[in-house]
Amino acid sequence: MSRHLDFEGIENFRDFGRYGAAAGRRLKAGQLYRSGHHALATDADLAQLKGLGVAAIVDLRQPNERAQAPSRRWPGFDGEVIENDMGIARDWLAELQASPLTAEALLADTRRHYRSNVFEPRLIDLFGRFLRAVAAADGGVVVHCAAGKDRTGLACAFLHHIAGVHPDDILADYLLTNDEARLDRKVASAGEFVESLTGRRPADSALRVWVQVYPEYLDEAFAEIRERCGSIDAYLETVLGLDARLRGRIHDKVLNG
Repeated sequence: MSRHLDFEGIENFRDFGRYGAAAGRRLKAGQLYRSGHHALATDADLAQLKGLGVAAIVDLRQPNERAQAPSRRWPGFDGEVIENDMGIARDWLAELQASPLTAEALLADTRRHYRSNVFEPRLIDLFGRFLRAVAAADGGVVVHCAAGKDRTGLACAFLHHIAGVHPDDILADYLLTNDEARLDRKVASAGEFVESLTGRRPADSALRVWVQVYPEYLDEAFAEIRERCGSIDAYLETVLGLDARLRGRIHDKVLNG
């Protein structure tokens, strides 16, 4: 069964539940969702989101990203929206404009972002609030960024780790972003996006690399966490504020059995 759910204007929408977890339990289906942004959601998409019983939406994008592409909601939406207006330490736009936009440069830049993102104050706040939303929401939770692959990938990996999902399954779910059926469309969209910001369009071969994810990206993030905190669990506790009580509430909310 495919984890991807088809939407007309929302990319990379999928259920990241249903994996085996701690103590022989399993993540529930129909409760944990991840995606790209919702600015281009059609009315049919909004009706579909409503039908999924979404109670909380976590938007990991920066304030300027949200301003340039405001999310759409369905009429009568009264769920929780989690976002923040904190600035970031790195000027990613200046970096992109200075980049040669080759595949090698885009890969290297993304690897650096994974290392910095896990200790970026803005994302620390949002990752922690995402986990609390999962524990408290009376319904499904959708977490997304712009493309639904990097910042979203980290958030989902943390939730999977908390639930006791095997590292092989954490990686496999992360790599589902690399869906061949959607890559051509992603390349075209990414090319337009980069050209609008820099006045230059990377080669399609470079864009194809850029819109995908790779195991070494998560490796970079986890290596930075271990270097600074000793372990992922220590990071979750001391940086994101995940104590034993909250971990137990998350287990109760998302695990069957």
